[in-house]
Amino acid sequence: MSKYDPLSGHLRRQRQGELELTFAEIERILGAMLPKSAARQQWWANTTDPYTSQVQRKAWGDAGFDAFLIAGKDRVRFKRVR
Repeated sequence: MSKYDPLSGHLRRQRQGELELTFAEIERILGAMLPKSAARQQWWANTTDPYTSQVQRKAWGDAGFDAFLIAGKDRVRFKRVR
């Protein structure tokens, strides 16, 4: 079980094709703080790198979403991809 499974479950329950969540909302869903690196665009990248572990990307990807950091706003837009 991943720390990010609650986010995946939350996204799976969404009916709309796009939604925005603040960092605070995501942290409430997770029951834990996001790492400081979540403030960087790369942390929310939707591409996979076979040389690093990317459990957070798997969470929204498995739920059928891509994630996009809204710079300077501590917000993330999730868009359904399938």
